[in-house]
Amino acid sequence: MDQKYDVIILGAGAAGLMCAIEAGKRGRRVLVLERADRIGKKILISGGGRCNFTNLNTSPENFLSANRHFAKSALARYTPADFVRLVEKYSISYHEKKLGQLFCDRAASDITAMLERECRDAGVEIRCNTKVTEVHKNEVRNNEARKSGIHENGQFTVQAEDASFGAPRLVVATGGLSIAKIGATSFGYDLARQFGLKIEPPRAALVPLVFSEQDRKRWCDLAGVSTDVVASARSTKRNTEQAFRENMLFTHRGISGPAILQISSYWDGKEPIHLDLAPDRDLTADLRTREHRDPSSWKLLLREVLPRRLADRWLEMYPLTGNSDRAFADAERQLHAWAVKPEGNEGYGKAEVTAGGVDTDELSAKTMESKKVPGLFFIGEVVDVTGQLGGFNFQWAWASGFCAGQAM
Repeated sequence: MDQKYDVIILGAGAAGLMCAIEAGKRGRRVLVLERADRIGKKILISGGGRCNFTNLNTSPENFLSANRHFAKSALARYTPADFVRLVEKYSISYHEKKLGQLFCDRAASDITAMLERECRDAGVEIRCNTKVTEVHKNEVRNNEARKSGIHENGQFTVQAEDASFGAPRLVVATGGLSIAKIGATSFGYDLARQFGLKIEPPRAALVPLVFSEQDRKRWCDLAGVSTDVVASARSTKRNTEQAFRENMLFTHRGISGPAILQISSYWDGKEPIHLDLAPDRDLTADLRTREHRDPSSWKLLLREVLPRRLADRWLEMYPLTGNSDRAFADAERQLHAWAVKPEGNEGYGKAEVTAGGVDTDELSAKTMESKKVPGLFFIGEVVDVTGQLGGFNFQWAWASGFCAGQAM
């Protein structure tokens, strides 16, 4: 026999818990079902265990979606300042690391403990270790609804392995496909398809890139070497260019580091990415101020600009073609525009988030409710809204969860 609730939320991650808190505050009887053995597993491992829980500089431009306007409403209704107020209410100490990124001083578990306490105070019931096997909606459909593809109001039944639960509102906060080791599955996408919602094809984002075999032989023994770069990529689909200045790290299979994770979300897999290895430097001008201008001076200069091992390898791969003005200018141009064509990326196992997801055209930007299926909501990473690196994905989780919870 179904246990009855007002709202059932699938997933006890950032978005699901925020939604539960808001719905519970509104007097709704809320049940959160989580397949893992504890809440907020992604929160706990984020930011090196300190949770980069938001970014003070959040704006719609920090998000990638087929509809770049969709996130504006939610982000405006629940801001980083709103979440900071909640953190300060619990006297959780935090700091700004860089570029507006806020981290816990102590541990990410401070955030999960705060959310758990808020849920408890709002009367929310959370069941962990609960695997959902089936979801369906009991409804009567009239002829007009049948023609338009709109589902009428009805009761959702959620079948778990050991019990079944019923509610008129169902919130899907099951996350994406990234980090399978903490239980990521395609369940949210499968559920959306079951109810006839379109999906933007999911793909790994904020993910290290893998070199071609030839480039692995050339560069991968530099694994562990890090340098400041501007990474840029052009999307042929959107005819836009994106660039990020941060560190790049050589790995045993390719390149990673913040600049590469950022650009990976925008790389279309076809065009090369471009790396400026000497941002804001005019090396030929530097050379003119020196006593000598010859290959040995160029080598010394490169060793000032780049880590020594990288500078020496660069000169092996791209030696000076002479001692003329043109030779130095060409050498510098190459350094500012290294074109790299990755073979692919490290996949969902190493990806921080999943891009793509439930098509935003299917959802209300104000409430996250399905336009076709009344009472069905999608929030957080399962939706086609993907933040850049630096706390933006958590802010989307808080904001989308808040908006859905307010609509209960």
